[in-house]
Amino acid sequence: MKTTVEMPDALFRQAKAKAALQGKSMKQFVNEAVQQQVEKSPEGSKEKPKWMKGFGVMKKYPGAREELDAVFDAPDFRPIEKEDWE
Repeated sequence: MKTTVEMPDALFRQAKAKAALQGKSMKQFVNEAVQQQVEKSPEGSKEKPKWMKGFGVMKKYPGAREELDAVFDAPDFRPIEKEDWE
């Protein structure tokens, strides 16, 4: 389907430049950007943190999610580099 999209000139130039750097056409670049927005979770819903994929909801431990979120969101938290734990 064809459509017309209006955007500010500065945004268009940025998008065109980024698409070119990625070796993509503007059509492909815009389609991918729209697809990403469509796949995002709805506004106001909080996405599940990555750690939940491994540990699940942890219903047996009330407050565990909040505690883990606080640890992972702390300013001094960083992933362990592979060479540090091998």
